[in-house]
Amino acid sequence: MFRTALRNVLAHKARLLMTVLAVMLGVAFVSGTLVFTNTLSDAYQRSSAKGFDQVDVAVTAEAQEDVGDRVGRTPELTRALLERSAGVPGAASAVGVVGGFTAVADKDGKLVGGGFQSRGGNYWGDEDPRYPLKEGSAPHGANEVALDSGTARRAGYEVGDTVRLSVDGPVLSPKVTGIFTTDDGNVAAGGSLTLFDTATAQRLFGKPGTYDEIDVEAAAGTSQTALKAALDKALPAKLVETTTGEELADDQAELISSQMSGLKQGLLVFAGIALFVGTFIIANTFTMLVAQRTKELALLRAVGASRRQVTRSVLIEAFVVGATAGVTGLVAGIGVDAGLRSLMDTLGATVPDGPLVVSPGTVAAALAVGVVITMLAAWLPGRRAAKIPPVAAMSSVHAKATTRSLVLRNTIGALFSAAGVAVVLAATTMNGSDGQAPMGLGAVLLVIGVFVLTPLLSRPLIAAAAPVLRGFGISGKLARQNAVRNPRRTAATASALMIGLTLITGMTVMAGSLQRSIDKMASAAIRADYVVVMANQAATLSPDVEKKLAATEGVTATSPLRNAPARIDGETEYLTGVTGSAIGELTDLPVDDGAFTVDGTRVVVDGDTAGRHGWKAGSVFTVAYEDGEKQRLTVAGVYEGNEMVRGIILDNTALAPHQDEPADMQVMVKTSGGASDATKDRLERALGSNPAIMVQSKQDISEEIAQMFTLMLNMLYGLLAMAVIVAVLGVVNTLAMSVFERSQEIGMLRAVGLDRRSVKRMVRLESLVISLFGGVLGIGLGVFFGWAAGELIGTRMATYELVLPWGRMAVFLALAAAVGVLAALWPARRAARLNVLAAIKAE
Repeated sequence: MFRTALRNVLAHKARLLMTVLAVMLGVAFVSGTLVFTNTLSDAYQRSSAKGFDQVDVAVTAEAQEDVGDRVGRTPELTRALLERSAGVPGAASAVGVVGGFTAVADKDGKLVGGGFQSRGGNYWGDEDPRYPLKEGSAPHGANEVALDSGTARRAGYEVGDTVRLSVDGPVLSPKVTGIFTTDDGNVAAGGSLTLFDTATAQRLFGKPGTYDEIDVEAAAGTSQTALKAALDKALPAKLVETTTGEELADDQAELISSQMSGLKQGLLVFAGIALFVGTFIIANTFTMLVAQRTKELALLRAVGASRRQVTRSVLIEAFVVGATAGVTGLVAGIGVDAGLRSLMDTLGATVPDGPLVVSPGTVAAALAVGVVITMLAAWLPGRRAAKIPPVAAMSSVHAKATTRSLVLRNTIGALFSAAGVAVVLAATTMNGSDGQAPMGLGAVLLVIGVFVLTPLLSRPLIAAAAPVLRGFGISGKLARQNAVRNPRRTAATASALMIGLTLITGMTVMAGSLQRSIDKMASAAIRADYVVVMANQAATLSPDVEKKLAATEGVTATSPLRNAPARIDGETEYLTGVTGSAIGELTDLPVDDGAFTVDGTRVVVDGDTAGRHGWKAGSVFTVAYEDGEKQRLTVAGVYEGNEMVRGIILDNTALAPHQDEPADMQVMVKTSGGASDATKDRLERALGSNPAIMVQSKQDISEEIAQMFTLMLNMLYGLLAMAVIVAVLGVVNTLAMSVFERSQEIGMLRAVGLDRRSVKRMVRLESLVISLFGGVLGIGLGVFFGWAAGELIGTRMATYELVLPWGRMAVFLALAAAVGVLAALWPARRAARLNVLAAIKAE
């Protein structure tokens, strides 16, 4: 039986080719994901580990917890603490580290590196071992900086050039005195690193006389552990924390591994979808192969082969196919890794250099996935083949499914579908995360139910296309009859395409609806013409930015937004400081109780915060600021908060005295002429045409949101494209094997007058009908799931509304039609070229 199985694989290698390709694509996706993430993780870990070579023990401030009415504050690492660290037994030297956001512009005025990867720091003394100088000398004074070699190369800077940069808003124009090399992970990933002398860095990053971290180097013969123990004894307990360089490297490696794990899991989900779609092809292929070899299998049974041996022979064929697909998929996966790294380079995401990592686990996973998926999908056709009695098989009376089996299948499908719809609808009535798990379960049940019911659904839906097919004459009539001749085969072929289009449509509906909702939220809550933020949308702005904007011609109102922690009723709340006299002109927040009045000690709070504390208009509460001072505030009004504006809003005149270093998260601006290109240019010039600062109108915010969702959808489309490609292979495979199976019938049609063009049209129309059937089911399910998920999101987002992307759905249906036309090219050509006499004699 083993030799028989191998001979069958060799005899039907052409028919198994598409199955091998389908499984190979899925395995390539899996192995490519594993190779890519392992290689990326290893490269980042190596790069980050080099960054800790100069650190034996790091001393950091230990944040204090919020207790009672006291806001926990982070202790300062002072010069005295630095000298104390350097003087402990076993310490060779100590270096103070200061850092923060620093944006660098190239010679064309554009930001260098990604916003979140644009960093600044301090160069220690005249020779800092952390940053070996490649050219020039160390920076000294406020007008000198050093740049990393990558940034200097990309921006075209050399020693002696003047560079434009910004830390918290105002533009600085220091001279480049040095260019250095570094193993910093952010720089290796395409970011920028700008170094000032220590005093300048402390001043610019708002930390005069203090450090973010103290790095201590061990003396010769002193281990990191011994140095750490000495520092723990010498430094104040509970105020500082010491960590060895090895521990820092291990923690960083764990963090990188965790981040890569998220990426890996996300990519593996899409690989799993492609493999799931591939199971339909495998099952369909082996079902058709078994059907075509019915008499052969019956003869084996007649000469003594048992049912188990027949099933085993089919599984051996599946094993050979799966192993072949696994090996080729692994090789292709390495190519996928190269493609992904090339794509990242194209998108500007620089990856640190490192060796290709193909672990034994990746090899085992590729082979296991290929073999297991193929054998599982082939098990049911093999089992069915073994259950056919030899006499019945030889007379082919088994060809059609019994009424009982069809009734049982339809009943199971109806139960699963009903249960799925019920669970999904129930989930839409739940709040937020409570409904996620039930909705996922309901979606799985519904997809299974629809798949089981697909043979039943195929007849009425394909029959609906009959009027159109009649226009193609006898070819159209035959195509419709062929499409419903074997409903199970049609169902399996269409379902492969259905899965991909369900996901694509559902995600498109959700993304479009979310985009509209966020856009609506932004336009409804903000009356300001412009919002000014730092380029990375995380760093803070200097208060000078608001002053410059307020003094600009045409500006009628401005207000900064400042965040500060405070303690209220034993809980930590974040206060938002604004210009009370202007905030009413700049925002449009519906008030549920009282009035939107912010001045002095009168504040406004959002409904959620008011509900937690039991406040209403006129309520008085005591706030403990971060400096320990207390003040009684009065609730002037309760407004409807949203994702953009929420919490306790008070006047900056009340908040600023309690802040050591006031800094603004953003500045809202109202102008006399409204938003226009000229007004935006005027505001940007007032800020020195600073590349680190974004001046955004409502339209700019909407376009940014749209761009973000478009990028996200394009990435999802790219990842789901693999599932669609596998589905195309399924249609090609089914049609090709169907043509082989109907060779005699096609020969008879040719003999009675059907020409080659009509044969081609018949096969193409059959493919088109099956693909459109899968497309209609997929789009329908996708819209339902998109609506259901939106109902769940709507419980947390008041502005959410369903948006049906009719244009994109039409494109998806056209894509399904294109899949059908393209998939039929080779089978149709093969059918038309069949020799009439040879086809008639075929069995």
